[in-house]
Amino acid sequence: MELFSTVADALDRIGEVSTTAELDLLDSQILGRNSPIGAIRRQLGQLPVEDRPTAGARLNEAVEQINAALTARRSQLASSEADRLLASDAVDVTAEVWTLRPGNEHLLQRTVDEVCDIFVGLGYRVAEGPEAELAWYNFDALNTPPHHPARAESDTLYVEFGNPADEVLLRTQTSPMQVRYMEKHEPPVYVLVPGKTFRSDAIDATHLPVFHQIEGLAVDENIKFSDLKGTLAHFAREFFGPKQRIRLRPHFFPFTEPSAELDVSCFVCDGTGCKLCGESGWLEMAGCGMVDPNVLDISGYDSRQVSGFAFGMGTERLAMVRHGIADIRVFIENDLRVLRQFR
Repeated sequence: MELFSTVADALDRIGEVSTTAELDLLDSQILGRNSPIGAIRRQLGQLPVEDRPTAGARLNEAVEQINAALTARRSQLASSEADRLLASDAVDVTAEVWTLRPGNEHLLQRTVDEVCDIFVGLGYRVAEGPEAELAWYNFDALNTPPHHPARAESDTLYVEFGNPADEVLLRTQTSPMQVRYMEKHEPPVYVLVPGKTFRSDAIDATHLPVFHQIEGLAVDENIKFSDLKGTLAHFAREFFGPKQRIRLRPHFFPFTEPSAELDVSCFVCDGTGCKLCGESGWLEMAGCGMVDPNVLDISGYDSRQVSGFAFGMGTERLAMVRHGIADIRVFIENDLRVLRQFR
C-alpha cells in the first residue's frame, strides 16, 4: 500500500506545479536518491527472495507511470511558458513609432570647420589656446601698452586684477596664441586658432559678451604684404564665392604694422550697393596686417631673419553675413527653428 500511496501523492503534486523550474525540482524530490521511491528501492534487498521479482516489477511500473506524468506535465508547462513569452514580447506593428530627429552641428561650429578646412588646404595647422589668459600674452606680448583703454576693468573681464605681473583675464581675442605658438615652435609657422573670446559688452543685435574668433598666423622667410593679400583673397573666394573681390583699408592694431581691415565685395549685389552692405558694395570681414617686429622678438624669433602676417575674423560675423542673419542673438537663444534652417 505504501508504494501506491507514494505514486498517488506524486501524481497529485506533478499536477499542481506551475513552472518547468518547479517541475525539475519535484522530479528530484520524487525519483532522486533521497526520495520516497529511492527509499523503497533500497528496501527491495530486505524482502524474501521469492517476493523480490513481484515487488521490483511493481516499482518499475510506478516509476514509469511517474516519468510519463512528468513528461506530459513538462510539455504542457513549456507550451504555456512559450505562449506567455510571445504575448509579453508582442509588438503592435500598427502603432506609430516615435523617433528622434537627427541632429546637426550648430551653425557656428560648421562655420569654424569650413574655415579650418580652407586653411588646412593651404598647409596651415589648427591649434587651441587657454580661454583664461595671462595679461602678458593678451596685451604686453602683443605690443599693447599699459595705458591702452582695452586694459581697463570696464572693458576686460579680469579673474585677477591689480598686479600687471600676474593679472589673469578671460581673453579678449585669440591673438595671444600668436606668441604662445611661436614660443614652442620654430619657424616656419602656419597656424589657425579658432576659439571663444570674452569682452565686457552689453548684449544687442551686434554684440555678445562671449563670442568666437578665428586667428591666423604665418611666419617664414620673406613673407610680404602681398602674401597676406593673396591668402585672404583665396579665402574670400572659397568661403563667399569664386567671384568675390577684396580690398584692404589702412587701420591700426598694436601687434601688426602695417595693419588693415579686410573688406569683401558684397555677394548679394555684386558690389553695386544693397541693404546687406549698406549701399557701399563692401562687407567688413576681418582685421589683419604684418606681424610687428616687436612681437616676433618677444616670441624668441629674429625679426631680421623672418617676417609674418596675422589676421583675425569673427565667426559670428562670417556666419551672419553669409547667411543673411540680422541679429547675433539668434546664435545663443537655442531656438531649434534657427538650427534646422542650416542642416
